[in-house]
Amino acid sequence: MNQAGGEIAVSRDEAKTWERIGTVTRPAGQVDRKAYTAAKWAKIGTVAATAVNAIHIKTDENVPEDRGVVFSLLPKEFAQEAGAPSYVSLSSSIVTDLAAGTAIFGGRYSPFVGSPVMIEKEGSLTQIPAGYVPAAGDHLVVIAQRPKAYPCFLEFENRFGGLITMIYCDGTKKLVGQVLRPVEGVGRFSGALYTGIGRIRANHTGVIDVSVSPLGSIAGFQIIPSNHAMSPEMIKARTSTQWMVVGPVCATDAPSEGMAPLFFGYLRPVYDTADLYADDWGTRLLSRFLVEAKREGQDWGPVPVLELDPNMNKPLPEWANTALTDITAFRILFPQETAIQAQAEACGCTTSVPGEAGR
Repeated sequence: MNQAGGEIAVSRDEAKTWERIGTVTRPAGQVDRKAYTAAKWAKIGTVAATAVNAIHIKTDENVPEDRGVVFSLLPKEFAQEAGAPSYVSLSSSIVTDLAAGTAIFGGRYSPFVGSPVMIEKEGSLTQIPAGYVPAAGDHLVVIAQRPKAYPCFLEFENRFGGLITMIYCDGTKKLVGQVLRPVEGVGRFSGALYTGIGRIRANHTGVIDVSVSPLGSIAGFQIIPSNHAMSPEMIKARTSTQWMVVGPVCATDAPSEGMAPLFFGYLRPVYDTADLYADDWGTRLLSRFLVEAKREGQDWGPVPVLELDPNMNKPLPEWANTALTDITAFRILFPQETAIQAQAEACGCTTSVPGEAGR
């Protein structure tokens, strides 16, 4: 519920039962009309970005400035103006008492890009309309939909013209894009402090953000689509080595921004410090995604473990610009469910910011 003290609850059985996991500490009463550029590729009434340190929900288009309009959900670390990240406004944010990297912020209840966002009124749910502005007492429900069947891997050849291939567990392969510029370096990307090595820190319609540093440290790289690489705030991506730039398989295909499987519907930040030691990680619905790397002549293994000074104002050390030059490929390992689970839980779990739906 969008009010101070409002309940945050989750359901794993399509709203039959609910579990309270947190509380709203500061409601939102506005929207941000100058959101990050990539929000323009999200659909109105859906999750535009999912991350360990924020969730952004799109409500409209800002056509004159070529941006999306959003409001945000924030973890407790950003409850004060001084601590809030530069890309959000607290007046357009629902601040929670949930910790970054947990629950809906990179925990087992994090949503996917494209998850529909509903408003509950008089016992029924409708998708938030264009022009929606959060009001005190609004009951909001995020429906975390996912594909019925995940691939086993999503592989990126880290070279110019490299193939991006989705590989299913039966051996079926699907070419989903190509690498237009390989990644060679690592940098400081906000939020990496709240996740671990080889984890997805964030996914939105214009980014896959990967951490290569331990929990509490910062270092990572980003995978971005070619049109977004030309966005005003992405000037560094045109000359620096910390970004892999990707595009569609053919130049005449639809642009990659906001498209599955890279920038819509498939990926989400999920991190638990104990999940690597769980015997059943490969069969649990809410298991983690993991990024691995491959060097020339070697088999797949962990991404390099690297750390940078967290001071965002300091120049990067020279080694950071070439830290990944020997990596020939990356792959994202997907959670794997049994066939029965995949059929029975086709819509995944539901995340709510209202309390019990229908009340």
